[in-house]
Amino acid sequence: MEILLAVIGGLAVYSFASLRILKQYERGVAFFLGKYWGTKGPGLVFVPAGFTHLKRVSLRIVAMDVPPQDVITRDNVSIKVNAVLYMRVKNPEMAIIEIEDYLYATSQLAQTTLRSVLGEAELDELLADREKINRILQKIVEERTDSWGVEVSAVEVKDVDLPPEMKRAMARQAEAERERRAKVIAAEGEFQAAGKLSEAAAIISRHPEALQLRYLQTLVEVASENNSTTIFPVPIDLLTPFMDMGRRAASVAADAAAAAAGPATTADAAKSLPSATGSPVPATERERARTP
Repeated sequence: MEILLAVIGGLAVYSFASLRILKQYERGVAFFLGKYWGTKGPGLVFVPAGFTHLKRVSLRIVAMDVPPQDVITRDNVSIKVNAVLYMRVKNPEMAIIEIEDYLYATSQLAQTTLRSVLGEAELDELLADREKINRILQKIVEERTDSWGVEVSAVEVKDVDLPPEMKRAMARQAEAERERRAKVIAAEGEFQAAGKLSEAAAIISRHPEALQLRYLQTLVEVASENNSTTIFPVPIDLLTPFMDMGRRAASVAADAAAAAAGPATTADAAKSLPSATGSPVPATERERARTP
């Protein structure tokens, strides 16, 4: 009886020692006498102690840092790039049986893939089209890790460290691009302003009184400033009547002088008498002076 109780007690202790508790995100890969027995969990599982070995595998997504890698791009620029990789185990038995350490192997694969992919890309492509680079990295790494039972959900290039001389060159390039845009915008503004001024000049040429209104507006703008001297532009058209009056007066004086001197000196007087503008008297005036 005592032997029976001892056996029952031993079996109870053995059974209790063979129980394992696996969390919701864990699976247990069991090996019975070294041979794959099955994948257990989650919850309470029975694993015969002494004959069975249980390997726990987490199914949660793991964020893995890819150490900085020295890369030479296709346009021969030396840069240092690091990245982050998101992965999870989708097949626990393959992750344990097919590879010794799937975390270490995935990290090494990500490093070598990062160097090879970025070495085939140019610096401008890496900086401007990073999403495309990330998709290529994810595709290559996922194809290699699929046979390990590992799923790679994303590979993101995190930081690109440029050499100081390249940063200065890019700063100069950006400054030159901004200056080019400023000059183009200024030239377009001048072109549009020239078109509007041409239209305004055409309107003013059809309506001369508009020019007088413009002069008055300019005077108001000048007078609004705190200036001690006011410059008022006088149009040439205002002086035209006075110049015509001078020419007519000079013509009348020439006629009177010719009539007083007589026919003999009419031609000489007409030649020697200048007009109001400094030019000789026209031929028609000389003919009229000869007539009595």
